[in-house]
Amino acid sequence: MNSLQLAVADGLTITRRNVLKIRRTPDMLGAVVLLPIVFVLMFAYVFGSVIDIPGMSYREFMIPGVFAQTVVLSGQLTGYTLTLDLQKGIIDRFRTLPMSPSAVLVGQTTGDLLMNLSSVMVMALVGLLVGWRVHTSPLEAVGGFVVLVLFAYAFSWVTAAVALALRTPEVFNNIATLVSFPLSFIANTFIDSTRLPGPLKAFADWNPVSAVTLATRQLFGNTNPAMPVSGAWPMQHPVAASLLWTALILVIFVPLATRLYQKAVSR
Repeated sequence: MNSLQLAVADGLTITRRNVLKIRRTPDMLGAVVLLPIVFVLMFAYVFGSVIDIPGMSYREFMIPGVFAQTVVLSGQLTGYTLTLDLQKGIIDRFRTLPMSPSAVLVGQTTGDLLMNLSSVMVMALVGLLVGWRVHTSPLEAVGGFVVLVLFAYAFSWVTAAVALALRTPEVFNNIATLVSFPLSFIANTFIDSTRLPGPLKAFADWNPVSAVTLATRQLFGNTNPAMPVSGAWPMQHPVAASLLWTALILVIFVPLATRLYQKAVSR
């Protein structure tokens, strides 16, 4: 078996291990399944009656935003799991096994990708129950989900790198929350970003979460010509911007996380 085949086989083994771990850990499973339901119901019924979106229902406007927010928040699962494994010495055990050095990170991020996909599917079903609808072709709708899942996978590498740098669950959770909430809310996820004041609007326009949100809105047909659109390039070309952000994040954080992992296991 060559090195590539070994890396793939070991990565699949770690993926199965992480999926089984989540299934056996009720609090993690609850975060993956229940949190999206809470977000959908809360924003649909609490904010849906007070926020007006020109030419369309607020529920159709906000569901893609909830999708984007949830994949960002769920991406923290990768980092949190890594910090737990570091704290409990599981990473040290992996180091003693004849496995590919990349297997742990590849398996962790792939396992969490499957959990993110499950989370998005749960949100879609709940969204349909509260009035969300897809108005485009099946191919475009699939494209919307692909954009979400690819970004979720890329963001999991960000949290993996942060976790390996911080190494403790408590510190990681604090830092991850400080980063993920501004990314999720200073964006077009739940409001029209053109209503934001100057500096916040500029941040929202170039926020990757805004690009992913608007890309999915367009691919699901949850837009209306009456809605104002920012003139910033990512808001004019959200699908392309989403894919570029995803590629850029992977190019930066896959090597960074790998180096940090090698440094962690060499101690």
